[in-house]
Amino acid sequence: MTDEKTNTETRVAFQGERGAFSEDAARQLLGESVETLACRTFDEMFGAVASGDAACAVAPIENSLAGSVHKNYDLLMEHNLTIIGETNVRIAHNLIALPGVTLAEIRSAHSHPVALAQCEKFFRSHPQIEAAPAYDTAGSVKEVIERGDRRQAAIAGANAAEVYGAEIVARNIEDNPQNFTRFLLLASPDRAGAIKPAGSSERKTSIVFRVANQPGSLFRALAVFSLRDIDMTKIESRPIEGRPWEYSFYLDVAGDRQEPRLERALAHLGEMTESIRVLGSYWKSNT
Repeated sequence: MTDEKTNTETRVAFQGERGAFSEDAARQLLGESVETLACRTFDEMFGAVASGDAACAVAPIENSLAGSVHKNYDLLMEHNLTIIGETNVRIAHNLIALPGVTLAEIRSAHSHPVALAQCEKFFRSHPQIEAAPAYDTAGSVKEVIERGDRRQAAIAGANAAEVYGAEIVARNIEDNPQNFTRFLLLASPDRAGAIKPAGSSERKTSIVFRVANQPGSLFRALAVFSLRDIDMTKIESRPIEGRPWEYSFYLDVAGDRQEPRLERALAHLGEMTESIRVLGSYWKSNT
């Protein structure tokens, strides 16, 4: 697998405004010159790929501190999209304001609630600044510039400041530097083969399955991987709509679905589950 990024004509949808961390993820996967399509919601983003308005989408699936993005797990079940790549983005939060504004002038900082929660130490040390929830990190920068109020700032990534002509007043204000978000690159099955994202030399596979609500059913299902020494790197459960207290299980495992060992494990899993779907085999993140 090469790290060369060549998809200059691939249009990729992302949730948020220009300059969002999701747009950073798109460029890590597909190159700096990739065309991007900003979507207000995750539903709109998935819909853009389904309708053909975008060739693919980059979706945040988990954060190293905040955990899984449950909405996108549910949307993976609703749409027939294939995972074709992944990347990890370092989430560095910055206080961003109008050009020339100083820290002493700022009285409110606007951003997504998750971003605000990840900067609690900053707010404790600057009690004069109020945390103001907004729908998007980069969108907050856009709104601060549009309002033109020197007392208002936003918390977002460095690229958002560049996109909207703002200035970074304070850098890296997040509580924990080990803050990363994992993004999945998604495409319709008929277009997946034409998109070549960057990645490492290792493959991984994501699946979703359901088992009968009986004692030991999940244990037996997972045993098909442990018996073959296949590394399970993540498991996530999501409620099944219309079936209270029953769950679908999302699983990431090392290897490609066409490798004989994993192929046999998936066939074995299919014999003991109500349903199974391979969401994709793809190159692991190289970041």
